Amino acid sequence: MIMNIQENLNHIKSTLPEHVTLVAVTKTKSVDEIMEAYNAGHRIFGENKIQEMVEKEVQMPKDIEWHMIGNVQRNKVKHMAHFVSLIHGVDSLRLLREIDKQAKINERTINCLLQIKIAEEDSKFGMSSKEAQEILQSSEISELKNVCIVGVMGMATFTDDQKQIEQEFKKLKSTFDELKALNIENCKLQTISMGMSGDYEMAIDCGSTMIRVGSRIFGERNY
Repeated sequence: MIMNIQENLNHIKSTLPEHVTLVAVTKTKSVDEIMEAYNAGHRIFGENKIQEMVEKEVQMPKDIEWHMIGNVQRNKVKHMAHFVSLIHGVDSLRLLREIDKQAKINERTINCLLQIKIAEEDSKFGMSSKEAQEILQSSEISELKNVCIVGVMGMATFTDDQKQIEQEFKKLKSTFDELKALNIENCKLQTISMGMSGDYEMAIDCGSTMIRVGSRIFGERNY
């Protein structure tokens, strides 16, 4: 059976509640493959590596919303600051400062999600909910005029234990609720980015408003 990107995309979209945004994850995928999704009407794409995203952005239509969903190195922020729509993986105040600096140079505001570590695995990046609260309540956050924190992102443990995944998703939702209750000035907390190809249905049940789906749309990755 030939993978049909357009059919896969339409099928997933037809099952999503209205309040859930689909980020089509395009890492390792060619411009031609991404254009198939674009021609099917999709506009929100996510990349794990800044370099790869920069190369694709130049070749593709300008009405695409690019999301940076991978781990972000501070010295590479400048390469995407002129076009990135949302940075999912913000895991420190130092990174926020750099994004703010580069956004200011480009005379724009960049939306960011705080990456919360909900998984047991050491390989996953992110901050604790306590660290996220400290960042939002720090005096410095009000000085960052060119970033807007719009929500949280988390990645569940890579496991077959559905109960554990569900608990981790619920943990992210409760962290989001705690942060939202702080009512911080330049934060518009509305996005909970959690759930990928294998577990997005459960993530939505647990409160996700944004899912990151790659292989269910494009087929397995080409490494």
